[in-house]
Amino acid sequence: MTNTIMNTYARQDVTFERGDGVYLWDTEGNQYIDALSGIAVCALGHSHPDITKAITEQASQLIHTSNIYRIRSQELLADKLAEISGMDNVFFGNSGAEANEAAIKLARLFGHNKGIQAPEIIVTDKSFHGRTLATLSATGNRAIHAGFEPLVHGFIRVPYNDIETIKQVASRSKNVAAILVEPIQGESGINIPDDNYLNEIRSVCDQNDWLMMLDEIQTGMCRTGQWFSHQHNKITPDVMTLAKSLGNGLPIGACLAHGKAASLFQPGNHGSTYGGNPLACHVASQVITTLENLNTNQHVEKMGEYFLNELNKHLGDYDNVIDIRGSGLMLAIELDRPCTKLVAAGIENGILINVASQNRIRLLPPLIISKTQIDEVISKLVPLISRFLLD
Repeated sequence: MTNTIMNTYARQDVTFERGDGVYLWDTEGNQYIDALSGIAVCALGHSHPDITKAITEQASQLIHTSNIYRIRSQELLADKLAEISGMDNVFFGNSGAEANEAAIKLARLFGHNKGIQAPEIIVTDKSFHGRTLATLSATGNRAIHAGFEPLVHGFIRVPYNDIETIKQVASRSKNVAAILVEPIQGESGINIPDDNYLNEIRSVCDQNDWLMMLDEIQTGMCRTGQWFSHQHNKITPDVMTLAKSLGNGLPIGACLAHGKAASLFQPGNHGSTYGGNPLACHVASQVITTLENLNTNQHVEKMGEYFLNELNKHLGDYDNVIDIRGSGLMLAIELDRPCTKLVAAGIENGILINVASQNRIRLLPPLIISKTQIDEVISKLVPLISRFLLD
């Protein structure tokens, strides 16, 4: 392992050489079933022919020109995203953190335009919004803050899935401009709120003239059985951020705006050198087209239900299993003890998983996964957990 890469990741000692669908192969020729998909990125799996073709076609024509000029593939992608989301316009960056930075700037601009000198944004405990200075300040995880103080000011933190505390903030603070929240918290272990949580937030935002901003970076692009998770609640946010599955592995982020948020940015307010380049946008458009052609939302709904039922059938009676939960193909098994060692054990047994918050096994498989492949995951994962709980 080289010493010339900064020591920012606790990497597993495996190097992947190629992938096909839900499978990866390492440099030694060992095969793995991927139940993580690059942390909810490779929604269409590895080496999908549609995506490979799109990359090859666009790379052979044009990769970058800059946003000094019109970019046709960017305009086409923006139109597609507006159509499936009901949002009005889009700013393109290169990552989820950049998308959330854009959302934070929109909220501050909105507040200043209302005459608020120090606009504040309500965020939640156990959230994750990125690792830039502003987005880590918005993130509700002290471990991510440590060592990077002073944090960016202007965030009010409340418990997740607690609408009453948000109402209390509304009654006492005149500086709030927006709320930034994940429809389902991913990085902290698939925390799923009450069914009406987002509807209640929408109502509070409407009553107080705040922007409702949803971080759909992990939940978006069919992960929960709708294009975007908030569509289960039949609401429209003022701002929504995307990344991860949007490019199926090619870096791209997007900040979408609606209504009063859509006209806030003007030339000079924000920008990105690489953001929305021809290659990334052409590929992202193909991702959307392929997801549509595969009827992915219906498939995810069926596979998610099957996966959750199988996990409950095999692990639901274990005293050491606190909870098994999921929405679409975004699932978690919460144990009563730290279980981070299961990641390395999974690699030894040919399965790729993740552990969040020390004790929550997080499963984010490619959205193209079949019942047979879910059975394969179950056949590897259940004995792994059983052995771990018996040790």
